[in-house]
Amino acid sequence: MSEQVAPPPASDAAPPQPAVATPPPSEPEAKKSGGKKALGIIGAIVVFLVIAGLKFGIGSAIGNYLNKDETADAKAGDCIAELPEITGTEEEEVNGAKVVECTSTDAAYNVVGRVDGQTETQAKAGTACDQYLKEGQEGYLFYSIKPGKTGYLLCLTKKA
Repeated sequence: MSEQVAPPPASDAAPPQPAVATPPPSEPEAKKSGGKKALGIIGAIVVFLVIAGLKFGIGSAIGNYLNKDETADAKAGDCIAELPEITGTEEEEVNGAKVVECTSTDAAYNVVGRVDGQTETQAKAGTACDQYLKEGQEGYLFYSIKPGKTGYLLCLTKKA
């Protein structure tokens, strides 16, 4: 019996490489961007700033900016936009009061006087504006005074 033998490979031919199965092409793998880490750092910085602000009084400045009292700089000659109608000795808390141009259709009250350094008790007495009102003239008080502190009050008359 005879066997067939393959001829020896040529010396300048490269040896055969084993067959390797190549995996099918896959979608690119998403890499983490580190977003959670960055948010954690930013959150820590914000918390630090809030605590520092509260400790050193910056919080009140931020609070004043966010809840700005738009009548804080009002003076005689300015006008105030519409406020709730109050009669007699009633009081009502007002949010959003603001100074407007006296030529504006929103102008409802004239500021005829301003009194600073008032306590709530002084403001509620209602006599601080007497000096700014003409005899028989109907006047209104608008004041911004934190409990236990002093603030300002505006003496108003209804705009004609």
